[in-house]
Amino acid sequence: MKPVIWLIGGTTEGRRLIKEIGRLQVELYVSVATEYGAELIEPQPNLTVMAERMDLEAMKAFLAAKRPACVIDATHPYATVVTATVKQACAEEQTEYLRLVRPVGDTTDAICVHDFAEAVELLNHLDGNIFLTTGSKNLPDFTGVENYAERIALRVLPMENSLHTALSLGYKPASIVCMQGPFSKELNVAMFKKFDSKFVVTKDSGAVGGFAEKVEAAQAAGAILIVIGRASEEVGDGYNEIVEYLQKKFPVSID
Repeated sequence: MKPVIWLIGGTTEGRRLIKEIGRLQVELYVSVATEYGAELIEPQPNLTVMAERMDLEAMKAFLAAKRPACVIDATHPYATVVTATVKQACAEEQTEYLRLVRPVGDTTDAICVHDFAEAVELLNHLDGNIFLTTGSKNLPDFTGVENYAERIALRVLPMENSLHTALSLGYKPASIVCMQGPFSKELNVAMFKKFDSKFVVTKDSGAVGGFAEKVEAAQAAGAILIVIGRASEEVGDGYNEIVEYLQKKFPVSID
């Protein structure tokens, strides 16, 4: 039987890693949170994609059933609850845990805040239009911005539930952009200027998440970038280190 690898997460570098693992003689299981995330993963031999959210007990049951040689946590840097749960499940089931860490971006020319609540507080002391690139999950937080429906434009994934969330919270349809990245500097500039954005709010998504393009676009559009900081500095390995480790641990398929 081929050894099993379980990869969790639907990030860009996670999808790149899936292709690299496809060259190895292993059975690969990939967990993503949504059907949309599953659709972004290209089919390949020995790959099983599972679109479901797992709690601790579900993760432990899967580990006990499949007994993977290792688990790769390739979730987003801000998915801290998922990461904590995966680490606990691996510890309790005595399974090797690897964390794929995304390098932080250069925030020299940005205003950094600790969390979404601090971002809202700051925006309530500033005048001007706001462009959100933080996704749909934290849209409820920004309803705390005074006159938010008039001031805020936002960009979310082209998913029905993301649009529904924005509309149900009172954001204006004309101020909602539903698009899948990555986004170039030029496209970002066009969006920021279209909505006359004085402030752009983003997460520190790193180079893979298009952070540099947002920094450059905000500067070009004359907007101030407000960055939600990560909860903590993560411990783990970069993309190249993970690939090198897997190639040493598992045999490469012969084409």
